Amino acid sequence: MQEVIYLMQSQQWFFLLTVGLVSLCIGSFLNVVIYRLPIMMQREWQQECRLSLADELANSSKQKTSSNDTFNLIKPNSTCPHCKTPIKAWHNIPLLGWLMLKGKCASCSAKISIRYPLVELGTALASLWIALHFGATELSFLYIFITWVLMALIFIDIDHMLLPDQLTLPLVWLALIASVMGYTIAPSEAIIGAAVGYLSLWTVFWAFKLLTGKEGMGYGDFKLLAIFGALLGWQAILTIVLLSSVVGAIIGSIQLAVQGKEHSTPIPFGPYLAIAGWLAMLYGTEIQTWYFSLLS
Repeated sequence: MQEVIYLMQSQQWFFLLTVGLVSLCIGSFLNVVIYRLPIMMQREWQQECRLSLADELANSSKQKTSSNDTFNLIKPNSTCPHCKTPIKAWHNIPLLGWLMLKGKCASCSAKISIRYPLVELGTALASLWIALHFGATELSFLYIFITWVLMALIFIDIDHMLLPDQLTLPLVWLALIASVMGYTIAPSEAIIGAAVGYLSLWTVFWAFKLLTGKEGMGYGDFKLLAIFGALLGWQAILTIVLLSSVVGAIIGSIQLAVQGKEHSTPIPFGPYLAIAGWLAMLYGTEIQTWYFSLLS
C-alpha cells in the first residue's frame, strides 16, 4: 500500500488519471446498485412475509416463481428496460457508451435516462475533487470510497426514501476502524461523534413524533449522520445538520413548487445530509469558522 501511495504521490497525473477512470467504472456499477439493491431488499421482505403467511400465499405461484429467479448485483446481465435486449459490453462503457448510443437503446431506440451518465460523471468528479484536495494519502482513499457509497445512498433515497443498512452500517464501522488505524480523529472522539450523530436526530425524531404523531425522518438518517460523526467528531454535527436543513428547505421547496405538490409532501432528507457531510469532510473547519464568525 505504501509503495502504491508513494508512486501516486510522485506522479500526480497518474494518481488523478487512475482515480478518474476507476471512479467512472465505479459510477457505472453504482447505477446497478441504485436500481437493484432496493428490489433485492423488497424481494427479501416478500420472502419473509411468505414464510410467515405461507397458508395465505400458498396459491401465489406466479409471485413465488418471479421472486426465486436469481437477482443480485451481478445477475441477471443488464438489459434494456423497454425491449429487454441484453446490453452489449461496449455499450456499457461508462459515459462513452451513452454518448456513442446518443442516449438511445441500440435495439429499440428507446431513450436511456441521462441520469446514468450523470451518476458516472458525478462519481468521477467528486472523487477527483477529493483526490485534488487531499492528494495521494490514506485519508484520500478512505474519503473516495465513502464518496462512492454516498452517491448510491443519495439516489436510492431519492427514488425510494430509503437508506439501506447494507450501505450505512458498514460505513459506520469503517469510520470507527479508520480512527483506530490513525487515519482520522482519535478513537474516543470517533465513538462520541457517532453516538452524538445518531442520538441527535433520534431525539428530534421522537420529539416530532410525540408532538405530531408523525414520523419526520427515517432511521437511516440517524445512521448516516453517525457516519460523519465518527469521521469528523461531534463538533461537526451541528454544522452538518444546519447546512443540510437549509439546503434541503430551499431545494425541497423549489422542487415541490415546480412539481405542483403540497408542502406536506414528504421529501428525502438523506441526499441533503450526505451532501452537507461530504462538504464537511473537505471544508468542515472553514465552514465552522465562517459560521461562528457570523454569530460573533
